[in-house]
Amino acid sequence: MTSLRPGRAARVLVPAAAVAAVLAGCAPGQGADATARDTSAPASSRSTPPAAAPTPTPAGTLLVADFGSDTVTFVDPKRGALGSVEVGTAPYGLVVGADGRAWVATAEGVAVVDTRTRQRLALIPYETDTGPVTTGEYRGGGMGIALAPDGKRVYVGVNVPDGNGTLEVIDTASREVTATVPVGRRPFDVDVSRDGSEVYATNHDSFDVTVVRADTLDPRRIEVAPYGTEGGLGSWLKPHYTAVRPSDGRLLLPFEGERLAVVDPRTGRTEIETMTADTHQHGAAITPGGTLLVVGTGPIDPDEDQGPSLTVRAPDSTEKVHPLEGPHEDVTVSEDGRTAYVTGGFTRDGYWNGITVIDLRTGDTRRLAVGERPLGIAVMRPAGPSAGP
Repeated sequence: MTSLRPGRAARVLVPAAAVAAVLAGCAPGQGADATARDTSAPASSRSTPPAAAPTPTPAGTLLVADFGSDTVTFVDPKRGALGSVEVGTAPYGLVVGADGRAWVATAEGVAVVDTRTRQRLALIPYETDTGPVTTGEYRGGGMGIALAPDGKRVYVGVNVPDGNGTLEVIDTASREVTATVPVGRRPFDVDVSRDGSEVYATNHDSFDVTVVRADTLDPRRIEVAPYGTEGGLGSWLKPHYTAVRPSDGRLLLPFEGERLAVVDPRTGRTEIETMTADTHQHGAAITPGGTLLVVGTGPIDPDEDQGPSLTVRAPDSTEKVHPLEGPHEDVTVSEDGRTAYVTGGFTRDGYWNGITVIDLRTGDTRRLAVGERPLGIAVMRPAGPSAGP
């Protein structure tokens, strides 16, 4: 296990007044930008799909969730925005299936979008009571979202303000919620094992991952807290996003650009490996070959930590750190593995309306202005069967 860097442990036990003044983002509660929306009409009837796109959306197009709006935006990674589709209030995570359907976790429900015609097909309301529909970092509703490998189920982590969340299971054929499973607080991320047998909800405010069996839906909690849990809900040192390692199914959770928690979901055992970016970390993605990409959002303490970055960690644990201009939140990789796309939406103040495109061979970066506080992101893969009506 790596040693605790001097000064890091002290940051966990910050006086309450300092926490209130400093923690705008990773502490729970209602943020200043959490304003209510009018939801008097049924969720399924509040928006009308736009006209179909003039041409099918090509593979390689990016889709981003506009957390600062109620849309998703289609993006040509070279030219910029192609257009947007209304999906529901404050969309967070999204996933695109092989059939061209996107599933978007919003504050109101899970939107289903045909990415080829750029139309919203449905908005599936949650079974979980999340209170009034709001916007902002602490809003209730869907956060992390994942698709089963066979495409038959969608799993969405639903945040319940000031309480434990749920994992809702959606049948993709009927577009209905078929089950809800209790998980921890603020499920930032949801992932699925390669064989589809388990689902992993990463719960930010409860320092844990909930492992859910796909067949029985039995949940099991694994604490993931390499810095401990002192400081409780006011601590910054919590899990955010998880990547499932292709080689062995272990869960990879980055912390602070210092520690990588490697969790065996079968035994619950956690091993700690060293990381080098020395920055607060959020979004994570992994390539089929096992290269891990992690978004560094910036320093907790500017006197001790480094600025925003993207860490590219090879399977042999060597790392290359690419500096970023300003905070970012999430990341995905092009089909050929040569380009990373990092969203500037960020869940806290300091976000910007665009993505950073990084050439992973040369390290060259360019900023592309798209969307409204873009958060979740996906790359559209080569087309499979049509999504249908």
